[in-house]
Amino acid sequence: MIYLDYQATTPLAPEAKAAMLPFLDGDYGNPHSPHRAGRQAGAAVELARERVMAALGGAGGRLVFTSGATEAANIAIQGVAATAERRTIVTIATEHPCVRDTARAMAARGFRILELPVAYDGIVDLEAARRLIDGDTALVAAMLVNNEIGVIQPIVALAEIAQAAGALFFCDAVQGFGRIPVPVISCDFISISSHKIFGPKGIGALWLRDGVVVPPLIFGGGQEGGLRSGTLAPMLCAGFGVAAKIAADHMAGDAERVESLWTRLSAPLLAAGAQVNGNVDQRWRGNLNIRHQAIDSSSLISGIREVAFSAGSACASGTGRTSHVLRAIGLSDAEARSSIRLGFGRYTTDEEVDRSAALIVAAIDRRVKNVA
Repeated sequence: MIYLDYQATTPLAPEAKAAMLPFLDGDYGNPHSPHRAGRQAGAAVELARERVMAALGGAGGRLVFTSGATEAANIAIQGVAATAERRTIVTIATEHPCVRDTARAMAARGFRILELPVAYDGIVDLEAARRLIDGDTALVAAMLVNNEIGVIQPIVALAEIAQAAGALFFCDAVQGFGRIPVPVISCDFISISSHKIFGPKGIGALWLRDGVVVPPLIFGGGQEGGLRSGTLAPMLCAGFGVAAKIAADHMAGDAERVESLWTRLSAPLLAAGAQVNGNVDQRWRGNLNIRHQAIDSSSLISGIREVAFSAGSACASGTGRTSHVLRAIGLSDAEARSSIRLGFGRYTTDEEVDRSAALIVAAIDRRVKNVA
């Protein structure tokens, strides 16, 4: 199988797997226990924390391990909502469901939820942000790299608007961390995920700027600095830490490789009449989201079994609804259903993208001939 769904998850890096294996055998200590086995496990956790922090840019603050980015986003958003006197939360219309739905849930607690519009290219409207972010705004939440269309939002500019209004700023950096520099200095909270950077599933992290305090979402032993209770898995932490270090060390090389794959994959698809969804220049090139009037995404995905790709977010698959991201950039339901997302990266080969492009173009050609 050719795997082109890197936005949903990435293959486990061999180096991350090697770092995890000892914890499946003799290194089974609880990292919160005081004896030797526990201290060894705890040391592995702290090494992983240092590696993830370094990959973020080493800008200070604290890093709390979580079960994933969804939990991290909930800690930040619900945490701010629990203590804020201001009653408005602002997000972008194209946010991931873990941010969008959590923010919307805060309406039941008396918050006004505002979603900033985006232009046809998927980039947030900063003028709308300046109008809507005001003295009643408690939190602004924005995604660095969109998970569906790959566009890179102007996080620094948006954070400046938020901070000028006295609001806290949360960045969902899941799709950007390890791929492009994260503007840590502009943020109060940042969520990241291991399995998007060739690490294991089941672990992510929330970064908090020094001085930012929110109450815990989960109560218990208070293992992660009192903010996140629960026994950590040293195996997952170790894999995450190694994956983060590799991503940071090879960021430039990975980006160069992805640029080459983008050109190789997009050229035959665009020649066949496909159009790119989202800004072509201000984006992560490992995400190619295209549409073609001859495509029915569901039929294409089931028909080309040799290639794993998607119609959008894995979190929304099976709902029957068209993508809220594609609707937000102005596409009709028909255009959204004619869109597919192709994700690729470090382990994708030239031969795989050539074969995938040929299969998709052939499917488009057959559909065009049948309609004619």
